[in-house]
Amino acid sequence: MKALVFQGPGKTSWQEVPDPGIKDASDAVVRVDSVTICGTDLHIIKGDVPEVAPGTVLGHEAVGEVVEVGSEVRTVRPGDRVLVSCISACGRCRFCRENHYGQCREGGGWVLGHLIDGTQAEFVRVPFADLSVHPLPGSVESDDAVLLADIFPTAYEVGVLNGRVSPGDTVVVVGAGPIGLATVAAARLYTPGKIIAVDLAESRLAAARSVGADATVGAGEEPEELVSDLTDGLGADVVIEAVGVPEAFETCTRMVRPGGRVANVGVHGKPASLHLEDLWIKDVTITTGLVDTYSTPLLLRMMAAGRLPSAELVTHHFELEQMEEAYDVFSRAADTGALKVVLGGPRHDVVTLPA
Repeated sequence: MKALVFQGPGKTSWQEVPDPGIKDASDAVVRVDSVTICGTDLHIIKGDVPEVAPGTVLGHEAVGEVVEVGSEVRTVRPGDRVLVSCISACGRCRFCRENHYGQCREGGGWVLGHLIDGTQAEFVRVPFADLSVHPLPGSVESDDAVLLADIFPTAYEVGVLNGRVSPGDTVVVVGAGPIGLATVAAARLYTPGKIIAVDLAESRLAAARSVGADATVGAGEEPEELVSDLTDGLGADVVIEAVGVPEAFETCTRMVRPGGRVANVGVHGKPASLHLEDLWIKDVTITTGLVDTYSTPLLLRMMAAGRLPSAELVTHHFELEQMEEAYDVFSRAADTGALKVVLGGPRHDVVTLPA
């Protein structure tokens, strides 16, 4: 099969690799029909995630069709159309029993495109399939469903729930990329008083308004002053960092009110300063987190009911073999206006798997 392979910092290649097969009885092999690119993939290519070894197939989000399952798999069977979650869960360890699937200690957690081969390929082996793939209703299109593999659960769990967004809150989302936009949409479910989006790109601020932001401001246009003006000098109840750079995190801590919450969602490759000399007296709660994806079934039901935006987030479509072109477009989002790019590849009529 063909796959996008990480070759070391700054290097990838779309190349032939062996087809995946069943290794463990809990595995499923999925033929990839739709796949997308995540900002985390860009962090990997930059060298910000050193655990990813050269030779690894990238990607952790996909929709496809099950072609083979191990002997222990009970919830899906060949022919089922499924969502492949970005998180794999053994279901047995302490963390999985507490719904903290992202911290799985028995071979799960964030492994696809990180510690094992991922989804940016024609086929992918998914470990712990019973908890790591989700059957899809026919009413949910693949381009929409792939947004539930990572960005919506991450926005909802790590941003909105960790930030304890409540009715009437002033919520600031710093970063209006795909995760930030999903955070704006998810925050609206809790009827905050106002949502303010901050970003460098006007195209992304326009997208934020389209999914529900009440006010937007450029990152270089004194967002702290706007937040102060809109809150009578108090600061925001919840500030959600969705960029992953030190300046964005530090801006978030300056915009939060006493007793407020800062929820960090962004993937950071460099240290950020924590100004405890200012924060210690403010009773501020700061949370971090890797998504657990326990909310995926709920979000899937909400998408099927039309309660989550999707078309506003997908800006570009490519064939699977255009992976390198898609990465170029996605990595130059400021110039191309890219939010989520979705790739769909040709199907294989015959699947040959190792014995």
